[in-house]
Amino acid sequence: MTTTHMIVLPGDTIPASSLPISTNPNKALTLGPGLRHIPPNTIKATISGALTTDVRKNATWIEYNSGRYQPSPSDLVIAIIASSVSESYTCTLTPYAPPTTLPHLSFESATKKTRPVLPLQSLVYARILPFSRYTTPELTCIDPSTGKADGLGPLKGGMVFDISLAMARRLLAGAKGGVMVLEMLAEKLVFEVAVGRNGVIWVEGGNVTVTLKVGMAVQEVDRGGLGVEGQRALVEKVLRGL
Repeated sequence: MTTTHMIVLPGDTIPASSLPISTNPNKALTLGPGLRHIPPNTIKATISGALTTDVRKNATWIEYNSGRYQPSPSDLVIAIIASSVSESYTCTLTPYAPPTTLPHLSFESATKKTRPVLPLQSLVYARILPFSRYTTPELTCIDPSTGKADGLGPLKGGMVFDISLAMARRLLAGAKGGVMVLEMLAEKLVFEVAVGRNGVIWVEGGNVTVTLKVGMAVQEVDRGGLGVEGQRALVEKVLRGL
């Protein structure tokens, strides 16, 4: 469960009382976007936004609106295969983000003989591994805690729709993010979605009409800042048009 504590400004020191308290003493605190650790025990904000924590993941970060995506460890992203070399793919997250790499064997049960062969411009749903400012971000399609794909991997068919970074964060937060349109549509329609923190949503509705309607509904909520009642009215409009 995520919790928002307060609004912070660049240079603010984060009080210990606002940090998550993990039930696992061996699990280190994970700092996400907008926070910097200053040894030995000081954590400062580097951007303005809402300080947010996730106790289950023992993680904290700053939610903020930004027009340009910056890769961050643990982010779920939708990547485009740009090229392939001997042992990895080079992937694009956005036109402005640095390229990332995806090892050929970073798929569930992959071996040199069974790994997926992905053509250029293919889409993959992946997670960003920890990296330093001096290294190229690396992606994986395996959950390290289970060794399984758990929903990650190549995305086949469907369409992608651009959304704001704030909307991507809200969708990944589920109902707690205030975006109910997908849950409402799923009560009447069958479709799959994958949300990338890099400002992309992939939708597969089984046919072009459903796919377009679902993706464009999410974009309309994003543009209009619709609340729950506005989203309910939008869903009714979409269903009438099918």
